[in-house]
Amino acid sequence: MPLHTWLAFFVASWLISLSPGPGALSCMTAGLRYGYRRAVWNIFGLQAGVVMLVTVVAAGLGAILAASAVAFDVVKWLGAAYLVWLGIQQWRASAGNDPLEAEVADSSRRNLVLRGFLVNASNPKGILFMLAVLPQFIDPNAPQWPQYAICAATLVATDMVVMSSYTLLASRVLRALRGRHARAVNRMFGGLFIGAGVLLASFRRG
Repeated sequence: MPLHTWLAFFVASWLISLSPGPGALSCMTAGLRYGYRRAVWNIFGLQAGVVMLVTVVAAGLGAILAASAVAFDVVKWLGAAYLVWLGIQQWRASAGNDPLEAEVADSSRRNLVLRGFLVNASNPKGILFMLAVLPQFIDPNAPQWPQYAICAATLVATDMVVMSSYTLLASRVLRALRGRHARAVNRMFGGLFIGAGVLLASFRRG
């Protein structure tokens, strides 16, 4: 991949990562509930989802999803249901005096990685977006898998920085919240997750 092409994709990667979406919500809610050191596993899961999306596009499966109404709707409704479920969980989250005591089953490293992965992997909008953007930076006359690998690594690097910032900000804010304020924040983010699920359910392919 030529340097000027990579630099253009590097800029695009920052714009992609900085655009608000379920990934940012996932990071902020994980930071609020568990603190940065534990919520970082959610970020790792999100990046695994990014790698999967790039792989799907590189393998040509993204085009199949875009062309199949049934496959698209299945992924869309699964993704919407998962976001709504996360919203309900966040709405009902503990608002005790020490929110960081939430060392419950759903805060295990494995579950947080899975949570982040599913947020990105179950979003058909993400696949269609990758399908529209990535090929513009790929030279069809050169080996394609190395180029997709460079794109994936670039996306992961920029997204790690952005999602870490969201998580760290939320975990710092958490320490200043107590009682009713923590409950209000939990319900605000829960409502945002549910709203994101509803928006995803209403999404139609162009």
